[in-house]
Amino acid sequence: MTPVTVEGERTTKPAEPARRGVVGRLSWGLADQAASSLSNFVVGVYLARSLGLTAFGVFSLAWVTYGVVLNVSRGLATDPLVVRFSGVPESSWRGAVARSSGTALLVGAGIGTVCLVAGLSIRGQVGAAFAALGVVLPGLLLQDAWRYSFFAAGVGRKAFVNDVVWALALVPAMVAAASVGTVPAFLLAWGGSAAVAAAYGWYQSGIRPRPTGVREWHRDHRDLGYRYLAENIGVSGASQIRAYGLGAIVGVGAVGVIRGAELLLGPFLAVLMGLSLVTVAEAARVLRQAPRRLARFCFLLGGGQAVAALSWGAALLLVPDRLGAFVLGDVWRGSAELIVPVTLSVAGAGLGTGAAAGLRALAAARRSLRCQLFASACYVAGGLGGAVAGGTAGSAWGAAAASVCGSAVWWSQLRAALRERHDHPIPK
Repeated sequence: MTPVTVEGERTTKPAEPARRGVVGRLSWGLADQAASSLSNFVVGVYLARSLGLTAFGVFSLAWVTYGVVLNVSRGLATDPLVVRFSGVPESSWRGAVARSSGTALLVGAGIGTVCLVAGLSIRGQVGAAFAALGVVLPGLLLQDAWRYSFFAAGVGRKAFVNDVVWALALVPAMVAAASVGTVPAFLLAWGGSAAVAAAYGWYQSGIRPRPTGVREWHRDHRDLGYRYLAENIGVSGASQIRAYGLGAIVGVGAVGVIRGAELLLGPFLAVLMGLSLVTVAEAARVLRQAPRRLARFCFLLGGGQAVAALSWGAALLLVPDRLGAFVLGDVWRGSAELIVPVTLSVAGAGLGTGAAAGLRALAAARRSLRCQLFASACYVAGGLGGAVAGGTAGSAWGAAAASVCGSAVWWSQLRAALRERHDHPIPK
């Protein structure tokens, strides 16, 4: 559309529709995360009440492991997709999605097989949980890949519908699992319902995943894929090391207490986990259309999350013990004591996510990797050092301090990357 000139003044008419487009895409992103958050929160609360502290700790170990595998898939498959195929022609997007989703499916099948064999070898309650996780990993990762694909195309409503389908399939699956009452049964119900949503995502997109295109995808995007893989493993690997270390130092029940406190902040944790679905794609669009607005976009994004997390945490402090015990059962007493440090940890992570989205949009993979490795090292050191010094509460406070320090590093690197781009602009 050509800009309209009125009496020598140049005005751009498309600005308002473009702004509405951004708001619309972000709104669908928030709606999708709300659906995901509510589903995860309800599942977590239901399991905390149904399984008891020790069994819930075992489920939490499987959950943390799933987070590691999910981030492996995102680093290799969907993060490069969002950075390089947001707002591109549909033909280019469809070809990229076929290879990207095929990569996610292959990652799920490969690591799922490892989890299955390891679980059968370990045996016991923990072994059975990991065997069940291995079975459901391909469906879980493919469902996540569809969500990334839809947001890259700017059709977040499809991602929202897909998450709603998962939530609806989860209801009868959880009812069936409750009749068995074991951790593996609940894991199979959770992952099986995700497979239903993954199949529906195939129908929504009309694209068949191409595992045979993995080599081509890896070759074309390995400059980003390797760094994003290392970065994502730093995030989830640090959480896994902390969880396993906390279980060894304090006990498996402590892992359940930390998970219970995180459940109380569930809406914001879920948003942080899947934030790149929306924000990296939007940051990439801002960079292409109005590069000077990128810093402001990232600040509003990170600051808004931090303020929202702090507000939610303040409200949680007012929850009566009777209501908390009704929601989390035996897990509530220990988790309630960790509300303040866990809230600070989430707020710090939310603030840093704004800067992380900017670095991803700039394709500054080397800087973002540096930030993530530093933040992950701080998280492990703070979480385990705090556990040695002060048990479960010490671990929570150590993780909170690490989160704030990590956020400061993210923002310093974003500022450096923006200055570098300004001094050495990249030709279109």
